[in-house]
Amino acid sequence: MPTYKRPVSVLVVIHSPDLQILLLERASHPGYWQSVTGSQEGEESLADTARREVGEETGLDCDAFRLLDWHQTQTFEIFQEWRHRYAPGVTHNQEHVFSLELPAPQPVRLAPREHLAYRWVPWQQAATEVFSWTNRDAIQALGEGFRPT
Repeated sequence: MPTYKRPVSVLVVIHSPDLQILLLERASHPGYWQSVTGSQEGEESLADTARREVGEETGLDCDAFRLLDWHQTQTFEIFQEWRHRYAPGVTHNQEHVFSLELPAPQPVRLAPREHLAYRWVPWQQAATEVFSWTNRDAIQALGEGFRPT
């Protein structure tokens, strides 16, 4: 029996205090920029999913910084090209938003099978360059003064 991805994921917006946003370019889609994302695995908590994905995709240790759960969930339709990763009939994903503030932009270690490049850009630019509307909305919320507690 195939192992399918769970339609539950996290979005982690990594930023500096002055709202420079870390963007990652998808290896499977050059030109598609995004924050850290990934699906929940097994029985891990959403916070553990966020920590694992940040570590896998950037090499950053969330325990060295402040990972914040926004307690916000977005539901979106899974792109047709990725639906084969999910059980038959699954068409939507629930995404839980987190953020991670670093003291300043810094180099990251990419997972080469997932990402081609990274860059730090001002939040206004980041919001226009990400391909996902959920990612855009989270970046805009930060830029407009939203601060999770």
